[in-house]
Amino acid sequence: MHWYEKLNEYFPIEEMKSQEHMEALLEDFPEIYHKDEGKHHVLMYAEADDFIFIDYLFVSGESRGQGLGHKLLEKLKQKGKPIILEVEPVNYKDTDTKKRLKFYQREGFQHAKTIGYKRRSLATDEVNVMEILFWSPSNDSEELVYEALVRTYEKIHTYRDKHFYGKSYEPVEQAVQFDETQNRKDIFDEI
Repeated sequence: MHWYEKLNEYFPIEEMKSQEHMEALLEDFPEIYHKDEGKHHVLMYAEADDFIFIDYLFVSGESRGQGLGHKLLEKLKQKGKPIILEVEPVNYKDTDTKKRLKFYQREGFQHAKTIGYKRRSLATDEVNVMEILFWSPSNDSEELVYEALVRTYEKIHTYRDKHFYGKSYEPVEQAVQFDETQNRKDIFDEI
């Protein structure tokens, strides 16, 4: 099965970039946007000088629980940079959301409680609220995570969005908020 089909079957439509968008990122930014693909996994990520953003991590159902996800994350952790990703809030009707959170918690990821993230899906027009998780080798602040997320949104998520989708995502200041006075409930408390 083609790598995009694997992602498209696993991730909800409102979270998916188009295949053309992702292929353009791979072609236009080969020094930043990467694909690590195997028979049982697809890992799409952006790597800057000072952080890594995991765009998509898919491990096939038949391979889950065998350490493949851990190995993929370990390869990224060896680079010694903070790792950031977006994750769906716990949905009790979808047991995968709870399993996914437990996996990232076991891998040492923290919940960014001062960062709010919501983006209107260009595929469905629905507002998609996501939680931000991060792993840091040097206990970086959530403010640094926020700044990296803003750069990712502007460089990766909205790259040629009007061309690929016929319309643009909302400006970054509407999608990503940082409020250090807000200390939202830790998403890991829900699992």
